[in-house]
Amino acid sequence: MSKPAGQLRGTAARLGRLMPAQGPNSAARTPFVLLVVALLGGGLITLLVLNSALNAGSFKLSEYRRQTTELTDEQQALQQDVDDLSAPDALARRAGDLGMVPGGTPVFLGPDGTVKGVPALAGEPSPAEAAEPSPLPAAQNQAPAPQPKRHTPAVRPHKPAKSSPTPGR
Repeated sequence: MSKPAGQLRGTAARLGRLMPAQGPNSAARTPFVLLVVALLGGGLITLLVLNSALNAGSFKLSEYRRQTTELTDEQQALQQDVDDLSAPDALARRAGDLGMVPGGTPVFLGPDGTVKGVPALAGEPSPAEAAEPSPLPAAQNQAPAPQPKRHTPAVRPHKPAKSSPTPGR
């Protein structure tokens, strides 16, 4: 019923000539096919490893960004605290709490030992300020104004600074 390959005629014969014969050629194709499959498999595995590494890096990057945001917020809060504590009114209030008084007009010593300025105790008005005329002319005819009280700061007991224990001692 079936004819051998050599007896084909017409279209079948032409198609048979186009198709390579089964034989030594099929054995030569096997290594090439295996090489192509191995290259495709290796490429896919490489892409998978690369994608995993990029995802891990993306997670680290998002964690670092979150930490940066938290640390920036903390730095801004600390800077606000420093600004609040270094304001002139805050410094004056804290100095008063410690018993400090304004220094008044400064006095300078020259290299030869001469004093430039009028020395006065801290907290007392300087002689230049005391000699200023009163802004009200009627005040000059009345009795002299009482001298301001000398402010003496309260002596506070000295507390030793707390020190952290040194390891190994």
